[in-house]
Amino acid sequence: MTTLQAPRKLWENPNPQSTQIFRFKTTVERATNQRFRDYHALYAWSIANRSDFWISAFKFFPIVYSGTIPVPCFDESARMDSVPQWFRGVKLNFAENILFFGAGDGARTTKGKEDEKIAVTEVREGAFLEPVRHVRWGELRVRVGRLANAMRARGVRKGDRIALVASTSVDTLTVFLATTSIGALFSSSSTDMGTKGILDRLVQIRPKYLFMDDAAVYNGKTVDLRPKMAEVVAGMEGVREFVGVVTQTRFPGRPADVGSLPRTEGWESFLEASTGSELVFESCEFSDPFIIVYSSGTTGQPKCIVHSVGGVVLNANKEGRLHREVDSTSTQLQYTTTGWIMYLGSVQALMMGARMITYDGSPFLPKPENFLKLLGQEKVTHFGTSPRYLGQLQQEGIVPKKVADLSALKIVTCTGMVLSDALFEWFYDVGFPPRVQLNNISGGTDLAGAWGSSNSLLPIHVGGCQCIALGMPVQVYDSTQEPTEDELRNGKPMKGKPVDKEGEPGDLCGTGAFPTMPLYFFGDETGKKYFDSYFAKYDNVWTHGDFIQIHPVTKQVMFLGRADGVLNPSGVRFGSSEIYSVIEKHFPDSIAASICVGQIRPQDSDERVLLFVLMKPGHRFTTKLIRDIKSRIGEETSKRHVPKFVFETKDIPTTVNGKLVELPVKQIVSGKKIKPSGTLLNPESLEFYYRFAEDENLRELTEAKL
Repeated sequence: MTTLQAPRKLWENPNPQSTQIFRFKTTVERATNQRFRDYHALYAWSIANRSDFWISAFKFFPIVYSGTIPVPCFDESARMDSVPQWFRGVKLNFAENILFFGAGDGARTTKGKEDEKIAVTEVREGAFLEPVRHVRWGELRVRVGRLANAMRARGVRKGDRIALVASTSVDTLTVFLATTSIGALFSSSSTDMGTKGILDRLVQIRPKYLFMDDAAVYNGKTVDLRPKMAEVVAGMEGVREFVGVVTQTRFPGRPADVGSLPRTEGWESFLEASTGSELVFESCEFSDPFIIVYSSGTTGQPKCIVHSVGGVVLNANKEGRLHREVDSTSTQLQYTTTGWIMYLGSVQALMMGARMITYDGSPFLPKPENFLKLLGQEKVTHFGTSPRYLGQLQQEGIVPKKVADLSALKIVTCTGMVLSDALFEWFYDVGFPPRVQLNNISGGTDLAGAWGSSNSLLPIHVGGCQCIALGMPVQVYDSTQEPTEDELRNGKPMKGKPVDKEGEPGDLCGTGAFPTMPLYFFGDETGKKYFDSYFAKYDNVWTHGDFIQIHPVTKQVMFLGRADGVLNPSGVRFGSSEIYSVIEKHFPDSIAASICVGQIRPQDSDERVLLFVLMKPGHRFTTKLIRDIKSRIGEETSKRHVPKFVFETKDIPTTVNGKLVELPVKQIVSGKKIKPSGTLLNPESLEFYYRFAEDENLRELTEAKL
C-alpha cells in the first residue's frame, strides 16, 4: 500500500443507532463511565480489557447457563501458549442454547420459542422454490429429544464421539443437537469426500456411531453411498469404540435397503431404542469439548481440532449479534457443506432465534437464477457465500438484483478465499442492492470464528475485511525477521516484533488468549502438534499462517494470501491474491481460474513465480495472452510482481469446500513428492504439476512454445 488515501467507500449504515452493536457499545459506556467515539475505540478497549470485555459480552447476550461468572474470567497472567481456561464454574449446553432462548442472568430454563414458528427450512438441488420440508421449533425439539434418548439407550455418554457424513438437512441438524445435548463430541464431513479422506478423520477420533446419508445428489447426478458405507465400515475394523453406521434417508419415504451391509442399520431402527422425546441436557463446563473440526490436511492427515462448548456459544453470540446483526427476525441461508466450519456458523444462527435454511446441491442447477430466486421467496435476510460463487455470477453476466426480489436481504457474508477488489465493486455497482452490507470475513476452522470481520458502525471500503473482530488481539508481525543464534541453537521460537509502521505487510498474529482457542488436537497426547501449529514461530504468539496488512487510514484488514504461499522473488514479498485480483479484473471473459505459486528448489538461489491459468471453453492460451497478463500485472502492481512463467493448466486443485489449494502445488514445483489428502476434491490434478520441477522440462514447456 503506497498511499494514505482511503479506498473507495461503498456502503455506510444510515441508522447505526438501531443496531445491536450500538446498544452493546452504549451498555459498556454506561458500565465503564467512558465514551467510545467509534468502533475502533470500542475494539481498542476490548483488547486492553479482555476479561472485562468478555464478561460484558456474556452478560449482554441471553445465554442459558448456570453457575457464577468469575472475575476475572481467565488468568490474564498466564502465557497464551498454555491455553488458559475461561469462565471456570460456568456450566451450559450448546443444544440447550439452540433449542431454548435464554433469559440471561444465569437463567437455566426458559420458556421455549413459539412452537409453531419455523426453525428450519430444508431445500435441495432439483427442488428449487419447493422446500423439501419446514420444521417448526416444537417439532425440532421433539426430534432431538427422541434421538438423544435413543443414543443414551445405545450407550452414548458424555465425551463419546458421534461422526456424520451427510448433507445439510434436518436429519443432520437433529444428529448435531442430539449429540451435543448429551455432552458427546460432534464431527461432520461432506458426502463428496472420498473414503480415504473420511477414514483419515474417523480413525483418529474413534467415534461410537457414524450417521451417514444413503445417497448424494450434486450437479444433477444421484450417487448411491452404500458402497462407500461398506468401505468405511471395513476401514474402521479394529477401532474398538466403533459400533456401526446409522443411515439417513436422503429422499424422504425412499430409504435405501442396507440389510446386507455389515454393522449398518436405518434411522428408524436406531430410534426404536428411544424411551421418549423428553429433552435432558447434560451440564457441561464452559471449557468442556463439544465439537471436532479439521484442518485442510492437503498434504497429509488432517489435524483434529477440538473446540469448547462455552467458547463457541459465547463467540457465536458475539459474531452473530454484534458483527452480523442476526436476531429472531432473521432468516439465514449459509451455502456450505457439512465438512466446512461454516456449517457450524449456519447452525449458530438458531441461537439468535433466526430461521435456518439448509441447502444441499449445486446452486447453478437447473439454472443459476433459481437459487437467487430462492433468496427472495424465503425472504432471506442473511446470505452466506464465497468469492468463487460471486465471481461465477459476474463472469456469467447474472445480476442478482434483477433476477430476484432481494428486498429482505440485509447482509451478504463472504468467506473461504480472498475477495478481489473487482468483486467488491461489482457487488455494489452491478450485482446487489446498494443498501446491502457486504460482510467479508476471514478466520476459520482453527479458531471457530473470525479475525477479520464487519460491523454496522463503520463504512465499507473496497478490499479486505472491514475490521478486526472485538476481543481478538491481532498484530502484524515482521515476517522478514530471522531467529537469533541462541534461538536456532536451542530450537526456541523467535522473539517476534510487529512491523515498523501500520500498512506494512506481515504475519497475522494473535497476541493474547481468546475463548475459542482450541482445547487440544484429538490424539495429540503431548500437545506438540498443537504447539507446532500455532506457537513454534514466535514466542508466546499465535501465528495463524496468513499474510496481511492493515490500512493506516481505514484500519481495514487486507488478506494477501497464506503465509506459506507468500511470494518472495528477489526478496520482494507479496501475496498471491494481488495476482488473482488482476486476473479477475482484466481477464474474466477468457480465464476461468488461476493459481500462482513460488518455486524455490534446493539448487535455486532465488524464488521465481509461476502462474497457471485455466482457460474458459472456447478461449485459447496464446503468446499474446501471456504478454497481456504480464503487462497488466506490471501496471497494476509492480514489475517485480510479474511472474517469471505463465502456463496453461487443465485443472486447479481445490478442497471439497471449493478452496484453492496453493501449498501442495508450491511443494511439487519446488521438487517435493507429496501424498495428497482425502480432503482434496481433485487430487489427480496435482500430477500435472510435477513436470515443472525440472529445468529441462521447463525449457520444453516454456510459455513461448504454444
